[in-house]
This record gives sequence, structure tokens and C-alpha cells, in this order.
Amino acid sequence: MTRVAVTGASGFLGRHVLAALAATSADVVALARKPRPDQDAAGRRRWTAFDLAAAPADAFDRLGRPDVVVHLAWDGLPNYLARRHVDVELPTQLGFLRGLVAAGLRTLVVSGTCFEYGMQSGCLREDMTPLPSNPYGSAKDALRRELEALQKTQSFDLRWLRLFYLYGEGQPPTSLYSQFKSAVARGDKRFDMSPGDQLRDFMTAEDAAAAIVDVALAPAPAAPQILNICSGKPTSVRSLVERWRAEMASGIELNLGALAYPTYEPLEFWGDNSRLAALTRASGNRPARP
Repeated sequence: MTRVAVTGASGFLGRHVLAALAATSADVVALARKPRPDQDAAGRRRWTAFDLAAAPADAFDRLGRPDVVVHLAWDGLPNYLARRHVDVELPTQLGFLRGLVAAGLRTLVVSGTCFEYGMQSGCLREDMTPLPSNPYGSAKDALRRELEALQKTQSFDLRWLRLFYLYGEGQPPTSLYSQFKSAVARGDKRFDMSPGDQLRDFMTAEDAAAAIVDVALAPAPAAPQILNICSGKPTSVRSLVERWRAEMASGIELNLGALAYPTYEPLEFWGDNSRLAALTRASGNRPARP
């Protein structure tokens, strides 16, 4: 039985990854800052608690000496422009992951970000040169490069996942999805948003989690080192919000243009998901849905 440890397991994406892992035969260890119930009903998941910023020397043992670590933990979000990502998170994350590899970890799956591509527009492929333009993207890109350098002296399999725009239950209240859902629940007449013509690559958290688990459990030769976790289809923000409105059977008015465009991302960009689709087909699973 494969043992998988998940960091950031109590976060938005982490909870969905745990749910996806529950549908597999994997033995799961979930990491959070605070103690939680020891295991799930089936007895195939237990929790361990410590802070990555003060990780114990025996962190790998505390995680059950897993075959695979799915590393989702990262503080300071959703403020993508904070210097904390470079000054605090990057050294903290790197030190923790280096410790796991030195202790014997063989497969490391790390959540990166589409912001590693920076302000490049259009369809983004994994073989494109990263040009991060905000501190969060810069810190993630630097972490990937440091881990690739570590592979020259330590033997481990690295799988780097560039996450695009995820949404779903449990998302932080500042997210577009949560704000819209709350506005509908309150009975608001109007919902303030940007013009909505930006093209993005959206994916439900459930589909992203399923894709992450497919990547984590794939045999080493089948998994590329860098993969976009995305639908591969450009969708306008407005059309997505209109879809949510229809699904929630709401008549709320969209106040388009009430908010400005974000300055840290281009107007049009989405991911090429060819690598992900090929991997899911090879594993016998369906490609991620848009």
C-alpha cells in the first residue's frame, strides 16, 4: 500500500485532495498545525500536527515515512504581492522539503502556480520560460529551481504542479466564488465585479484534487516533472459567474465594471493541459473536466 502524506491538509485544496485520496487504496497521513481526529472512518487516514516554520527534526518520521508527499502548504495567501512569499515562505518551505528528502523521501509533489508564467498571454505550456511578475510567483519559481538543483545531489522524483484558477466549497471568503455565493445567500440585488471579459482557466477544486492524486500515484516514468493543473480551455470571468448564477437559480444583477482588473495578471491566459490529459489517459482515468 502506498503511503501518501499531505501538507496543508486542512486548507481549501487540501480537504479536497484528502477526499480524492479516500477513493484510492492509499494510506494517508494529513499534516495540519493543530491536532485533529486521528483517522477517518476506514482507518486509512491519520493526522499529525506541527508548524512547518518550526518543523521537528524527525518530521519525515512524524509523517509516517511516506512514499509520496503532496506539498500544498503555503502561508500568506491570497495576498500575491506581499514580500513575505520571498522573504519568509521560500526559505521556510525549502528548508522543510530539503529535510524530507535528506531523510529518505523518494517522491515529492509540490503545488506551484500559474503566476510563474508572469504576464505572458495566451495558452501557457510547461516548456515556456517562467517570467514571474509578483512575489508569490517569484517565490514558487525559485522553490522549483532550488528543488531541481537538489536533484543533482539527492535522488528523488519531483512533480511540480502549476495550479490555475480553482473554485469550490471551502474556498476563502475573499475569493470570487465565495463572495458571489454569499451575495446570493444574502439576497443582494447586485454583485459588483470587474468587466468580466478576462479569459482565465477555471477548474473545480474537486477536479483539481482528482488530477493531483492521479499525478501523485502515477509511476515515476509516466509523470512529467512539470504539469499544468488546468482545464485547457479559456473561459471569461463573466460567463463563469453567469453559470454560477444559473446554477444557484438567482436573479442577482451583475454590476460589470464596478471593480478594476487585477494588475498582477494579464487579461487573457489559460493553460495547455496536454501533459495532464496524457497522464490521466495512461492511468485509465478521465482527463480533468473544464
